[in-house]
Amino acid sequence: MSGDGTGWTRRDFLRGAAGAIAGAAALPDALADAKPGSPAPAPPQGAKVVLVRDAEVLDGDGKARPEAIGRMLDLGAIALAGTSTSAEAFRKWFSSRDTVGIKTNAWRFLPTPAPLEQALRDRIAAAGVAPAKIAIDDRGVLENPVFRGASALVNVRPLRTHHWAGVGSLLKNYIMFVEDPSAWHGDSCADLAGLWKLPAVAGKTRLNVLVMLTPLFHSVGPHDFNPRYVWRYNGLLLGTDPVAVDATGLRILEAKRREHFGADEPFAVPPKHIRVAADKHKLGVADPGKIEVVKIGWTEGILI
Repeated sequence: MSGDGTGWTRRDFLRGAAGAIAGAAALPDALADAKPGSPAPAPPQGAKVVLVRDAEVLDGDGKARPEAIGRMLDLGAIALAGTSTSAEAFRKWFSSRDTVGIKTNAWRFLPTPAPLEQALRDRIAAAGVAPAKIAIDDRGVLENPVFRGASALVNVRPLRTHHWAGVGSLLKNYIMFVEDPSAWHGDSCADLAGLWKLPAVAGKTRLNVLVMLTPLFHSVGPHDFNPRYVWRYNGLLLGTDPVAVDATGLRILEAKRREHFGADEPFAVPPKHIRVAADKHKLGVADPGKIEVVKIGWTEGILI
């Protein structure tokens, strides 16, 4: 590892950059015609997800290092959008015409890391969005004036097991856009994709970031958190298809559970909402065979 505190050796960085450039060359021609402020097109008949990992993104206290997580975000954006720089990627997704809500997650045991929130805010502002037209919020999105007038959203949250949905995922992160979130808990939260049809949400999500720095792979009860069941995976998953990103994160969580328990260990509640989002709601792709996973950075213990 390098001595700069980022976890990237020169070889890792060059390999990651080369992979991003190669991925850009392989994308469909439609990407070159994408208008500013629009999501990057998915590969034909499938979806693209980028996994970026850094062995040293977390400090000794388990906190995200701002420089390292910013670099991970940049490499992921380049690979996802097929651009030469992160700035170009964010200019494809956002423009000065936008008002942007960054939908985070404030669960006290495993919140979205503040350095990642700040990195997203900085890059969106650099794309031309006025700082006053960018907001970061979770439980107050219904009252937040920026979210009420948002033309674009970023969905960013950590992955964890969840008492009602099996896993707390990107699809579930929009549950705060309804007055009564508990009304969506029936049948293992199967129809969470319906949240993405709400007027406050529909068609607005430009980027999804599933935080895989220290995922929670097992819990019991509504608000259970046991440090024994988190591990330093040190990753970010990025995509424009929330179903594909969630499905990829779920595969990693399942692999970790097999590794820990020594066999396939079913979730207490089946995380069926990811498959239902694809099959019933046609929101995205859940079939691993149709998801291209681009891997950048640290590979030890990658589980996928």
